[in-house]
Amino acid sequence: MAIGELRYIDLAVVAIYLVGITWFGARFRSGQKSLRDYFLGGRTAPWWAIALSIVSAETSTLTVIGTPALAFRGNLGFLQIVVGYLLARLVISALFLPQYFRGEMFTAYELMRRRFGERVRRFTAGIFLVTRALAEGVRVFAVSLVISIMLGTGEVWSIVLIMLLTVFYTFEGGMTAVIWTDVVQMTLYVVGAVVSFFVILGKIPGGWTHVAALAGAAHKFAIFDFHFAPTMEFFSRTYTFWSGVAGGCFLTTASHGTDQLMVQRLLSARDESQSRTALLTSWVVIAFQFTLFLVIGVLLWVYYGDSGIAAPAQMDRMYPAFLWHELPPGLAGLSVAAILAAAMANLSAALNAMASTWVVDFMHGAGLKQARRATVAWAAVLLGIGIASRHSRSVLEAGLTIASIPFGALLGVFLLGILTKAPREAAAIAGMLAGLAAVLAVHWLTPVAWTWYVLIGTVVTFSGGWAAAQFQTNPKGENK
Repeated sequence: MAIGELRYIDLAVVAIYLVGITWFGARFRSGQKSLRDYFLGGRTAPWWAIALSIVSAETSTLTVIGTPALAFRGNLGFLQIVVGYLLARLVISALFLPQYFRGEMFTAYELMRRRFGERVRRFTAGIFLVTRALAEGVRVFAVSLVISIMLGTGEVWSIVLIMLLTVFYTFEGGMTAVIWTDVVQMTLYVVGAVVSFFVILGKIPGGWTHVAALAGAAHKFAIFDFHFAPTMEFFSRTYTFWSGVAGGCFLTTASHGTDQLMVQRLLSARDESQSRTALLTSWVVIAFQFTLFLVIGVLLWVYYGDSGIAAPAQMDRMYPAFLWHELPPGLAGLSVAAILAAAMANLSAALNAMASTWVVDFMHGAGLKQARRATVAWAAVLLGIGIASRHSRSVLEAGLTIASIPFGALLGVFLLGILTKAPREAAAIAGMLAGLAAVLAVHWLTPVAWTWYVLIGTVVTFSGGWAAAQFQTNPKGENK
């Protein structure tokens, strides 16, 4: 689409949103007087705002554009993973939150220093930084898909504006800006999704009755697959009840219990009780969101089939392309702005989490100036990785796969520290190395689905660390 053919009312809606959210986030600079303010928002945010911020970080642009594509190609089986999300939140509430609220912590990895020592702290923090940079780089690329559809520009340059605006308000407002812009942006993209649901449904002759008949006959509404068999073919299937619950539970326990992106939000609550309430409430919203986006994918499957329109070669372009080309002027701009909202919310959270980990765990609590510089530096890293992520088949599955590879080592060593007392620093590091090696071997040498990666890595790390502890000598150097 040439620039002259663009619907300027939609561009105006998007532009107003971008300017407005940037101005809104930058306004919080006046409240940033210390690292506690910059990285934890002064622990003044209410639980419901933190809950929405958790949802905003958990869903991201990958969810908005990738989830409809999953349902278009398959069914609602992804919801089996969401069941595991709930189990994970219960585990985190019981095991992790009491540890995090013993004294004041800025990052998850300070817990590892307290239990094992400085080397384990840096090892776990380093894994987070590398993993988060790779995963967020994929999300940056997802933003470029949306921008390129709007402007007809190349994928490399189309993300620069979004990145600059997001960096600006994150640089200025810190964690307070992250949380409150998350609230605004999450509300916007949920409203945008609801609007798009009814618009797509209105374009299908026969409405929901026709959708239910056609999609039901094709088993598009199927959710649960309880088939179990201890074979390689079984473990290579991504969306079964068993892989979904195991993958969702272990992945979310790792991401929300050991990943600074999420732990930082939990630490920003006023106390442990509010943190727990925010975490459990976020699951209700998550379940609704994934269901909504999956059903939108089913609607698009019916619409494309009835209209005889060929689906795009890159399925992740389908939903944003439909919004931009098929929705009425104004609504198209609102819906695209909603996708950009999800992108900016996740980027700002990642930048603040990565900056906090770098400053607290590697620079030992430098000042605000160093924190803001770190924010800019990590933005440059994400931009570079985003440019290199242009060949992903599915941005949602690519992001989840990247995260799942090292998360087992992180979750395993955290559980080793929380549930045991004997293993010390060397044993913990040995367990993590074993867990990483095991998951990398599974990833490269077997067809096992990514939903099993975190479970495998956790078990190997925990058992490897425990076994290594049996060969420990001289307990005098133990870190308690």
